[in-house]
Amino acid sequence: MLSFPEVLVAKKAIVWPEIEKYLAGLVLLPSYCQIPKKYSPLVSFHQKITAEYPRRQGKYLRPTLVLLTAEAMGFPQEKALKTAAAMQVSEDWLLGHDDVEDNSQERRGQPTLHRLYGVELAINAGDALHILMGKILADNFPLLGQKKALAIEEEFYQMLSRTALGQTAEIKWTQENRLNLTDEDIFFILDGKTSYYTIAGPMRLGAILANGSQKQLVSLYQFGQILGRAFQIRDDLLDLTSDFAGFKKQTGNDIYEGKRTIMLAHLLRSAKGRDRQKLLKVLAKKREEKSDEEVLWVIKAMEKYGSLSYGEKLTRKLAKKAGEFFEKNLGFLKKEPARSQIRAGIDFMVERKY
Repeated sequence: MLSFPEVLVAKKAIVWPEIEKYLAGLVLLPSYCQIPKKYSPLVSFHQKITAEYPRRQGKYLRPTLVLLTAEAMGFPQEKALKTAAAMQVSEDWLLGHDDVEDNSQERRGQPTLHRLYGVELAINAGDALHILMGKILADNFPLLGQKKALAIEEEFYQMLSRTALGQTAEIKWTQENRLNLTDEDIFFILDGKTSYYTIAGPMRLGAILANGSQKQLVSLYQFGQILGRAFQIRDDLLDLTSDFAGFKKQTGNDIYEGKRTIMLAHLLRSAKGRDRQKLLKVLAKKREEKSDEEVLWVIKAMEKYGSLSYGEKLTRKLAKKAGEFFEKNLGFLKKEPARSQIRAGIDFMVERKY
């Protein structure tokens, strides 16, 4: 059986050509609004910046979960392809906007879009991809029929609405420099930004395609909530300790950006005396005001006060719980090899190095 990273590569090879096809048709407009040839260079530039993030290609975890869940419930992959492609395109436009909001420096090993082309064009490229996502979902109607295509659109609405709320909470609490956040508060952010969007939503989309029951859809959300928390804590730990297999040049991005993570919340509860005072001074600064030495000091403080080990233990606890939930409640994901591949994905998501 393929390893989960090999599954991701295999599914990417199926989904990417579908996305590429839509990117190629980005400005194929009807006859009544054809673009004059003299504007061809501008059109080409628009296509280039809109396709920048999709062409960099991420792990393709989300579309892979769409396809695997549909397959595990007996639904044909070819009819799930547009839904999986729309899921991936949603990530690419969200990341473009997220990078502007966080003033991030890198995305998938290269400079972020707004650092290459400016904030205005980066936002517009994200808007163009958002529109493209809508087109892909609209093309589901003749493929799936009206009832199912509408159900897919409704799930996208619920999933993305919860994601936006999670982003609001994270940005607002960061701007306010909140210092008293509990693990429950952090999970509130993660449940939208990661649990629903990265795990539960893609799996629910696959189940909706396969005519899953409401009980099954609820179980998938509950599973995704547990595994998504583990996935994001692992991601945040990697930001503090890893170079993402050579793709990330700056360690501690979340500290530069002031993001509230499980590890930072633990450190704020644990640091004492001068350490706490120094921590508060660092957190009060804007991204561009923080030095590399200060960020490294915060990471060292997380080691000193056990914040990194706290996050590691919590990740493994949640992963174990997700595995147990999978075996007990997700028996309806029964077609092989998809079921075993999803199960292998649990271990990958919490053991990964990138």
